[in-house]
Amino acid sequence: MSITIITDSASDLPVNYYKENNVTLLPLRVHLNDKEYLDQETISSKDVYAEIRKGAMPKTSQASPAALMELFEQMAQKNEPCLYIAFSSQLSGTYQTAMMVREEILEKYPDFEFEIIDSKCASLGQGLAVHHAVEFLKTNPSFTDFVAKVKEYCIHMEHIFTVDDLDFLAQGGRVSKASAFVGGLLNIKPLLHVEDGKLIPLEKLRGRKKVLRRMVDLMKERGEDLAHQTIAISHGDDEATAFALRDMIKEEFGCESFLISMIGSAVGSHSGPGTIALFFLNKKL
Repeated sequence: MSITIITDSASDLPVNYYKENNVTLLPLRVHLNDKEYLDQETISSKDVYAEIRKGAMPKTSQASPAALMELFEQMAQKNEPCLYIAFSSQLSGTYQTAMMVREEILEKYPDFEFEIIDSKCASLGQGLAVHHAVEFLKTNPSFTDFVAKVKEYCIHMEHIFTVDDLDFLAQGGRVSKASAFVGGLLNIKPLLHVEDGKLIPLEKLRGRKKVLRRMVDLMKERGEDLAHQTIAISHGDDEATAFALRDMIKEEFGCESFLISMIGSAVGSHSGPGTIALFFLNKKL
């Protein structure tokens, strides 16, 4: 069965991944220096990070209802089953808007098999769910089994990440201002995770090396059959640290399959440069 996968640009996979794997990409919007851009299409992550370092404060917005309607109607006219793996509803209004547009589409095309999953994921946590979906699709599942399996991937996706400055997340309302009170005091680095789609501060550690070590320790505590998983690492324009974390994970668990990518403009506008995020499944599926 031919099934179309849609995801939005919060999934942070490399641009060529979507094309090579027939995944339809829905760009979120980035507002920077009084201009609006489409993430992954009309602005690059590198450009956004460069502007942030100059003092710019980009903002983001969900895909417009008109853009969603246009895309979903195109899919409905093809009349092939379609699954949209969406950015966490706790971090964006995209999922809710997409569900409203879906209702309109199904009124017009009642035979269209179309589901939307609130992934409760972000960045390569969402991207890794897309990757698993792409791989599972090769087994030619029924649409019902396909949707159920992708939901299961999302439920068991772990996110562990650190940011250089929690103020970025606080300004965008992603964490509370009280949680953001770390500043640069004594080189303290925050460690966070995602719980039911929300960003939750976990610990504060002194120095980047200790944070990376703790990320690996948490991976050991939470992961299962890690050596046989595809592990994802995304970074805020800090590839060297992403590779350093990859090497630590290889040495600790013997993992060989990795997805490493820069955090895109939609997520990176809120997490800022220097973010390092780690993703894996906490249960063998």
